[in-house]
Amino acid sequence: MTWTLPNILTMLRLLAAPAVAVMFLYFTRPYADWFALVLFVSAAITDWFDGYLARSWKQVSRIGTMLDPIADKAMVVIALMVIVGYSSMSPWLVLPATVILFREVFVSGLREYLGDTAGTLKVTKLAKWKTTAQMIAIAVLFAQGVFEHYFGMSVFGMDNEIVTDILAERTEDLHNLWWKYHGMVWAGHLGIWLLWLASGLTLITGVDYLRKATPHLKDEH
Repeated sequence: MTWTLPNILTMLRLLAAPAVAVMFLYFTRPYADWFALVLFVSAAITDWFDGYLARSWKQVSRIGTMLDPIADKAMVVIALMVIVGYSSMSPWLVLPATVILFREVFVSGLREYLGDTAGTLKVTKLAKWKTTAQMIAIAVLFAQGVFEHYFGMSVFGMDNEIVTDILAERTEDLHNLWWKYHGMVWAGHLGIWLLWLASGLTLITGVDYLRKATPHLKDEH
């Protein structure tokens, strides 16, 4: 493997994928959410830079081409696993996450089966938009976890009526509950909507890949 800067960025992104989950093993929340958010966003940004640099500097390599989609899939799959695991298995998260995970496994299986003819499943612009939507949705959902735990820490031991009065702006907000609560709610709603959008794009691209692969799946007689 040639250690060009694009390949180094790709490798770092690949290593960042399991590190997102490890954050929740060694740190308490919301610090784990913060670390996971920063790590995930940083890794997602390198997804654009490594490809751009590889093309601009004419450093496109076979190992980089192979590792890049693996790193993307690892980031998405592991991050979704963490988010769903800490969401009490909410169906609003489980369903789109299941679609995304199934598609990634299915398309990977198609590519492996096709072998030398896997070039027919080239990454399309829609597939790139799909990956972008997935990463933005996951980043927003990690941010929702940050808001949720800061809000929980602020209202701990506080009477429910007082919390209600503060959020209704009937009582002075000395603990900044209003923006923590609404940040939690809006990030949660936005993250779920984006995840459903990403799952829709995921399903469309999966069907497109299957359509392109179908001629190569027929038995020869």
